[in-house]
Amino acid sequence: MSISYPLALPGTGFAGVVLRARDVVGIGTSPFTLTQQVQQHQGQAWEADISLPRMSRADAEAWITFLLKLKGVYGTFLLRDAVSGTPRGTWAGTPLVDGAHAALASVLNIKGLTPGATVKAGDFLQLGSGATARLHKVLDDGTADGSGDLATDIWPSVREAVSDGAAIVITNAVGRFRLASNAREWEIGLAARYGLRFSAVEAL
Repeated sequence: MSISYPLALPGTGFAGVVLRARDVVGIGTSPFTLTQQVQQHQGQAWEADISLPRMSRADAEAWITFLLKLKGVYGTFLLRDAVSGTPRGTWAGTPLVDGAHAALASVLNIKGLTPGATVKAGDFLQLGSGATARLHKVLDDGTADGSGDLATDIWPSVREAVSDGAAIVITNAVGRFRLASNAREWEIGLAARYGLRFSAVEAL
């Protein structure tokens, strides 16, 4: 039986998640004047450190086999912020991408909202699905105009070109990740309680 990526996470919830947003920015400082020169590059990516609650072997084996199926950094899986699945804004209507967007666009134009619908800074959204799923965060509060349109800055920038009318997922938005290391480990403690943790990076 072949394994199809990206995998879905096993059902057990997390004990804790550290989400990390990384930009690639170079900085040079003069040794004489301390004047700085800063150069922003295109690189932006999500990273995550995930710890799971102590669990029985029955629950742990679902996670252990999940990690083994990933075959180190080869396979991919879908991950979301487990506590921010519902946006703070209303997002009333059917949000769609307004106009074609080139890769690296940092402003997302949205149509299909109900006039007056709101988006809130910090809301997650998803572009694409499955193997093309990308996780983004809204950076500004916004209100749809009388035509149901608005524009908002997002992080990270658009990964691949997005077509006009593409769906925007705003509930339980996910992105595609891979393990940060080829090594996977789990701990077996007293009373046969298992402990697992792993780190992941966005699959680019």
